[in-house]
Amino acid sequence: MIGIYFSGTGNSKYCIEKFLQEYDAAARAFSIEDDELSEQIDKHKDIVFSYPVQYSNIPKILKDFLAENKAVWKGKRVFVIATMGLFSGDGSGILARELKKYGAEIVGGLHIKMPDSIGDEKILKRSLEDNKKLILEAGQKIRKAVRQLKDDNPPQEGIGMLYHLAGLFGQRLYFINKTKQYSDKLNINAEKCIGCNKCVDLCPMKNIELKNRIAVSGNQCTLCYRCVNKCPKQAITLLGKRVIEQSNIDKYL
Repeated sequence: MIGIYFSGTGNSKYCIEKFLQEYDAAARAFSIEDDELSEQIDKHKDIVFSYPVQYSNIPKILKDFLAENKAVWKGKRVFVIATMGLFSGDGSGILARELKKYGAEIVGGLHIKMPDSIGDEKILKRSLEDNKKLILEAGQKIRKAVRQLKDDNPPQEGIGMLYHLAGLFGQRLYFINKTKQYSDKLNINAEKCIGCNKCVDLCPMKNIELKNRIAVSGNQCTLCYRCVNKCPKQAITLLGKRVIEQSNIDKYL
């Protein structure tokens, strides 16, 4: 077994590493950005796939990754973990359906509530203690799911028509354009930017570059919020006008 993940602020990476630690300590997790991943997929039939839900949908970067590698999913047995700030409806189901389209067999799904990563909006903000409690609860849920999978009775959260309808009418139908294309809405405050290059290095889309020692964004943002939550001067916003709280998984462990 191997793990595959896409992660913005570390939630999905944490969950898949926790899952593999419980299931098989020798199993490794690979980011979709890892050059070694294609070779590893070829070697393994059983896969755990973890990702953060965006508006009850798949991040654009991940959807493109699935399509660009569509030949490798045939015959793979996949368990999907979807991380989210609130109930997403069919978070694991929408990724499962995409993988099934390319020939994968879906064995189950798991929804895990994690700390909010949207740093420039007040919505879903919780206290530090509440976020630490979410991490503890996530660990408990993962351990239970591993036991179920080992007993050949994996959870089916997000899988099925009722979940599908909940995701469709809960968010996806109204916010489909948010993830249909990459965004050009990333805003970098030139007066605050110190040209540290951190956002350039973090961006999975190579959407940010330095010009005259100031970070400048393009039109290929995948809404992962890495740069917003890691900028040392809180100079970057995406949905809101100012950074409310920078959130990364390390704060809650």
